[in-house]
Amino acid sequence: MRKPRIGITPLWDEEKKSIWMLPGYMDSIREAGGIPLILPLHMTEEEFVEVRDDFDGFLFTGGQDISPALYGEKKKACCGPVCEAKDTLETMIFSYCWSHDVPALGICRGLELMNALLGGTLYQDIDEERPFLHAPEHTMSFAYDWTAHFNHILEGTPLYARLGVPMLGVNSLHHQAVKKLSDSLVPMAMSEDGLVEAAYAPEKRFIWAVQWHPEYSYVYDGLDMAIFEYFTEAAADRVDAPVSPSLPPDYTFGSKKLG
Repeated sequence: MRKPRIGITPLWDEEKKSIWMLPGYMDSIREAGGIPLILPLHMTEEEFVEVRDDFDGFLFTGGQDISPALYGEKKKACCGPVCEAKDTLETMIFSYCWSHDVPALGICRGLELMNALLGGTLYQDIDEERPFLHAPEHTMSFAYDWTAHFNHILEGTPLYARLGVPMLGVNSLHHQAVKKLSDSLVPMAMSEDGLVEAAYAPEKRFIWAVQWHPEYSYVYDGLDMAIFEYFTEAAADRVDAPVSPSLPPDYTFGSKKLG
């Protein structure tokens, strides 16, 4: 049996006008038994249709803020830079994952993207829109190899079943967060100040997303590595499965939500 192939959405450096990638995204998938492959930032729908069946799962990386247009709001001054090309690419890929039940793992921005596309909303800036006395650290400084705060892992969720712990210390590097969680998602972890830090789609094979950055911490935390292993296992289940029939596009960027 061949190893599962995981498509990874690229990071974008606005200053250098260049895509790039953190080694942790690649190495975690490789160590979990998969083959990581970086996707191009600019890809037409026709090009994606030609290659999408070569992949068994997709990893949605961190990066710029989600465009508020994806969840029906205007961009406020507190919102950071957005990358329209990344929004467009990831909308197309996630639509495919959702309609064809393809395993997907979202990290940080990936959680925010999935929530927005499925009809949820976001805080454009946590401090500005949700001031909280004694809030935990959500935007830590490099290196991201220490615990910024603790998350409550919710019993009865697949994350709890996989990790087997009620609390998890995590790193944190985000100023946006889930405001209203999509009705298509169920929370799996909550921060000390009540923010959704992990969610999944119960009706799908494997659509998970976490707010923290396990691509940094998996090297010293076996619990975070377990997330990549579970994702890769779900992708491996598709390796010898029959290819789903092609479906027509079921999204319009910026105007229609999935779910």
